[in-house]
Amino acid sequence: MFVQKIKSGASGILLYGITPPKSETSPEKVAEIAEKTMGRLATIDIDALIVYDVQDESARTSEERPFPFLKALDPFYFASKYLNELDVPKIIYRPAGKFSTEELSEWLENVHSYNFYPVFVGVPAPDFPVKTSLPEAYKIWSKHESTSVIGAVTIPERHAVLKDEDVRILDKVGCGVSYFISQCVFNVEYAKKVIEDLDCACTKNNRKVPTIIFTLTACGSAKTLHFMEWLGIHVPEELKEELRTSDNILEKSVNVCLSIASELIEFCTARSIPFGFNIESVAIRKEEIEASINMVDEIAQMLANKGLRKLREKEAEVLPKGV
Repeated sequence: MFVQKIKSGASGILLYGITPPKSETSPEKVAEIAEKTMGRLATIDIDALIVYDVQDESARTSEERPFPFLKALDPFYFASKYLNELDVPKIIYRPAGKFSTEELSEWLENVHSYNFYPVFVGVPAPDFPVKTSLPEAYKIWSKHESTSVIGAVTIPERHAVLKDEDVRILDKVGCGVSYFISQCVFNVEYAKKVIEDLDCACTKNNRKVPTIIFTLTACGSAKTLHFMEWLGIHVPEELKEELRTSDNILEKSVNVCLSIASELIEFCTARSIPFGFNIESVAIRKEEIEASINMVDEIAQMLANKGLRKLREKEAEVLPKGV
């Protein structure tokens, strides 16, 4: 089970990340989207499903947003009301600073009652008024520590600039965080540097290295590539040019993701770092969603080849009509 794997420091964890439908979507359409999502996920072997909280980060940068911001449904609401039939643990993102301690405490009780697991993320912009600090949020969560796990986010790009991601990670570990989900990785050297410095810091301070879960996502168009960069994801110039000039940018990006996964498997295994992968599916185009499902299968096979994951027998693919 997901909790046991995190608590034991097991490697080979596989997650899948989705965004909820837009808030103006009719209940009937939301139910239809949920059915299609559950149908697809029933065919893959994952340890947990991430449901992201979609925030408007336009205030973070002066650069125009490539895609207009559209408010999405609350991730806990979507997961608890529409995805309950999917027998997979759910991880729910929450910007803790946007809520009072009372609101956050009530939310955590609801999350815990569904056996969901929280990941606290930062507020949309540095000057956003914070109601509850992350240390306070972790303290509120600590009452569930014996039966749950809590995650946090790590950003390799931030480490490339500030050189302190290892310190941030260990500070959060001291607050009870036991695993970290990275921002999408397209610069494998950035991800490796975080691991190297974290490993050194843990050795120096006689600390256990927490589980690091690397996020990978397919890129289906030049506009999506631009949006990734707007979000702060660093794509090396050479790779960016290869993607832009590729005859099939989606296929190329999937191959890049699989190559990054293979490299990180070798890198972390050699250092006995507990790790896993989160495959994002935040696009609405069918071919991109299918590509993400295929990536899960491919990476599961890579992990199995390393003895890090036991593949389950492939279930018959039974999808709702129209999928």
